[in-house]
Amino acid sequence: MSITYITGHRNPDMDSICAAYAYAELKNIQSHDEEYKPVRCGDAKAPAKALFKELKVPLPELMKDIYPRVSDVIRRDITTLDGSAPILEAIRELDSKNLSIIPVFNEDEEFTGVLSHHEISKFLISENIGKRPLYHFRTSNFKKVVPGYFYQRGKDVSIKAPLMTGAMPFETSLHRLAELKEDKPVLVIGLRNDLLAFAVKSQLPAIIITGLEKDQSLEVDFSEFEGTVYVSHTDTAETIRLLRLSAPVEQIMEKNPLKVDASCDFDSAKRLLLDSPFRGLPVMSKSGFSGIVTRRCFIEKPRKNLILVDHNEIDQSIPGAEQARITEILDHHRIDTTKTRDPIYIYARPLGSTCTIILLHFQISGIEPSPETSALLLGGLVSDTLNLRSPTTTREDIAAAEALEAISPLSREDIAALIFSHSSSLKNGAPREILLMDFKTYKERGYSVGIGQVEVTTLAEVDAVKEEYVKVLNKIRIEKQLDWTMLLVTDVIKQDSVLFTSGFEEGEKRFIYNYRGEGVFDLPGVLSRKKQLFPEVYRILEEVERKA
Repeated sequence: MSITYITGHRNPDMDSICAAYAYAELKNIQSHDEEYKPVRCGDAKAPAKALFKELKVPLPELMKDIYPRVSDVIRRDITTLDGSAPILEAIRELDSKNLSIIPVFNEDEEFTGVLSHHEISKFLISENIGKRPLYHFRTSNFKKVVPGYFYQRGKDVSIKAPLMTGAMPFETSLHRLAELKEDKPVLVIGLRNDLLAFAVKSQLPAIIITGLEKDQSLEVDFSEFEGTVYVSHTDTAETIRLLRLSAPVEQIMEKNPLKVDASCDFDSAKRLLLDSPFRGLPVMSKSGFSGIVTRRCFIEKPRKNLILVDHNEIDQSIPGAEQARITEILDHHRIDTTKTRDPIYIYARPLGSTCTIILLHFQISGIEPSPETSALLLGGLVSDTLNLRSPTTTREDIAAAEALEAISPLSREDIAALIFSHSSSLKNGAPREILLMDFKTYKERGYSVGIGQVEVTTLAEVDAVKEEYVKVLNKIRIEKQLDWTMLLVTDVIKQDSVLFTSGFEEGEKRFIYNYRGEGVFDLPGVLSRKKQLFPEVYRILEEVERKA
């Protein structure tokens, strides 16, 4: 089942978070084959936290970005091997299934390494270079790779030894065995009773007998022999070839492979793999091994489905939105959206709250929101319209508030009291945190402008904090490479505002508002950034338009 994420803008306010939550409820009721998940891309403010807590409803999950990640392309339906499995089995799996990498696990199902063509090639090359190789055998693997049966099982299940064939004259064979000294070999031999008897006496770790016909018995006494005796149904040369590949994969696997975390972004993981000599990498997460990624996983970048509410500008959306598949936009702000690859659903009206738009969609669908969701929609509406007193309030907002209040377990006044009791304090809060709490950037007429807004219950603290706030506004202007930054401080009780600005002489001298000095303007009767302040800012930027 695919997931579509529903998010409000960065630095989400009450309207943004509540709209995302409610629209997800509606979409999930309407859909049976897709999940809609509300998220927020910033910290929730105190009023929103208080309302969700009061209603015993979990806040939408914090999602810092929507960039495609390794977890979006990971392969979990994969072939794995136990560390004791023979190399031949790994070769067969790699070849028949055209695999890039095989994860290896121990008997406790713990991830221990990986195997690929790289390790196989290294093994085959190394045994043909330098001195006589020592092989790591597990006697239990003999039957897995060599057709035949166990004549006798020895004590050792794991053997490190060279391979030797008994095809030479007896005396020459004894001489060659003596040359091996302590490295007693696994002996592959036909029906050579003299050499078999010597191998038993010498307590070689294992004897592989070839050429024994059906119902033919052996004349050698193995009663005192402590090693393994295995009868091969194939010829000596083929038996040796297969025995070399009976070694357990844990002996040749890469024990410390290059790994990638499931949370790693798609592009970084792709570069990591392409810059490496490997065709695939194991993927790890907090819980341990999660799967693998191969070069084929990175052929096409995945795009997550995204619905925007309470905004339509990519710059104001969750980071990575430009790489997502935007399917819907529901907003009550000006339209300045970016181009989309596919046709999408857009519903935008100049209403006081996005929550009003969400309620209209419930009503169009003939579905009634749950009591808790009705309270959240009412909360978003009350917050964004300052309890229906903002100049952005429309008749539809008033009707929506009445409809929601009839379903909500909390009255409009209860919600307003709850919201405004958690209003910010300029003096007690951290200036930077307050400035960025509800901060939006705009690019107009060649200029970049940032405007924050905070709601308080009194403007009495303005004179005491203005110097510090103007100083922080300037720092933010420099950090974000903006031309002009402002903070609209709104008294929700008296319905007046003041404006702190970072200083932009060409613009500030054109303001229609009264200048109090030291970067502060009085804005009597101004409550809305969207409908009252921004149009004035836009008018000024038109007058001082920057020419390319």
